[in-house]
Amino acid sequence: MTLKQGNSNTSYQVVSIQLEEKLERRLEALGLTEGSTITIMNNQKKGSLTVKFRGTRFALGKRIANHIEVKEQN
Repeated sequence: MTLKQGNSNTSYQVVSIQLEEKLERRLEALGLTEGSTITIMNNQKKGSLTVKFRGTRFALGKRIANHIEVKEQN
């Protein structure tokens, strides 16, 4: 599933990031890498979502969230 399809207040593990290289490298520099844990704080279905990873909150747009594959954390 994509990050955008996830539910609020739920943690996921990043499986893959399929964005243009420059943006993917920027997310990696912020700590969002394959295998990392990401928690959706607020998912407004029409627009952006607020996520938390590595102890910091970020707002991600719908386009970015649709290109991050995740699986539910066990």
